[in-house]
Amino acid sequence: MKIDMRAPSPRRSFKARTTGKWKRQAREALIPGYGRKCMGWIRNPRKAAYNKIYRKTTFSIWDLFK
Repeated sequence: MKIDMRAPSPRRSFKARTTGKWKRQAREALIPGYGRKCMGWIRNPRKAAYNKIYRKTTFSIWDLFK
């Protein structure tokens, strides 16, 4: 498990900021449970546990400026 600063990815950051509202609305209409809380624990508990620990043990470069 990584305990350090996450490497910044400009491509992923741009993608996250520009994913459209319509795209999310379409997925919500087609995929039951999309965007709901705790769906990750139901669908894939191992991955959800890993992500929870990863987010608590790493930090972003932008967290240094807060």
